[in-house]
Amino acid sequence: MNERKKLVIGSVVLDTPVVLAPMAGVTDLPFRVLCREQGCGLVCTEMVSAKAVHYNNKNSAPLLAVDDRERPVSLQLFGSEPELLGEIAARLEPGPYDIIDFNMGCPVPKVVNNHEGSSLMREPKLAGEILRAMVRAVKKPVTVKIRKGFTEAESNAVEIAKIAEDAGVAAIAVHGRTREQYYSGKADWEIIRRVKEAVSIPVIGNGDIFTAGDAERMFRETGCDGVMAARGARGNPWLFRDIRFLLESGRIPERPTVAEVREMILRHGKMLADFKGEAMAMREMRKHVAWYTAGCPHSASLREAVNRVETLAQLEELLAERLKSPETV
Repeated sequence: MNERKKLVIGSVVLDTPVVLAPMAGVTDLPFRVLCREQGCGLVCTEMVSAKAVHYNNKNSAPLLAVDDRERPVSLQLFGSEPELLGEIAARLEPGPYDIIDFNMGCPVPKVVNNHEGSSLMREPKLAGEILRAMVRAVKKPVTVKIRKGFTEAESNAVEIAKIAEDAGVAAIAVHGRTREQYYSGKADWEIIRRVKEAVSIPVIGNGDIFTAGDAERMFRETGCDGVMAARGARGNPWLFRDIRFLLESGRIPERPTVAEVREMILRHGKMLADFKGEAMAMREMRKHVAWYTAGCPHSASLREAVNRVETLAQLEELLAERLKSPETV
């Protein structure tokens, strides 16, 4: 198991073939640092609008922020205009990013209705033009994240993957769901296997990676070069430690203790407060605390209580009171 080939994306060599998927409202700088510390091989920013960067939208600044501790890091752009995407990729290339990624997977209506994200699965010619423009514009590796297709009847991931390879893309991540599915149902790993067989660039499988066992099984069943974890990492940065440990030793470490969970939540809260200010950080920590404690006894009452937390001191007090032992979570 420890003989697995290293995942190499252009000039970037990952120390473990496991990637954190970009998730809007989740994969900000503090969370990425925590995942990287736990053994994630590559982290990815929340998706950034090329148009917003072009117009110097101030909301893009925190999305573009990177810490050296999280590198290697991939910057994910989205848009639909080849020339603009090439221009913005070139403008951002001198920044602290190791890889420039392009989003063709986002399913949300406001993105899709703007002919961006997974909408581009329906426009292979335009997708090819965008990817060629980005590859031509930068020396750093360009990657792309796609879905199985827009609908089940339009499952064209293999066609899009070949177009991406021809455009000079360095690696491709495939989410085994259609846009129609959003995040529901079961991810189709067979499409990941088919893409892997169709191209010679590295293929990263995405969809339903909730445990280290899931990751090991995806490698085995699809032949993919890397796996990408998304929702499975929310409230569980230890997922990357577990996957890495399993791939290297064939064993899975014990689950984190209640004390470790408490310390991780507090550290996450402090890092978020430093990054976004205490008030906003505490609002955002409400969802993170719900994810960190999901499935714990009495977690519903803890979630309810954390909704009233407004300061780091209150968060620390609540956790000290509620997260003492498995029985009192």
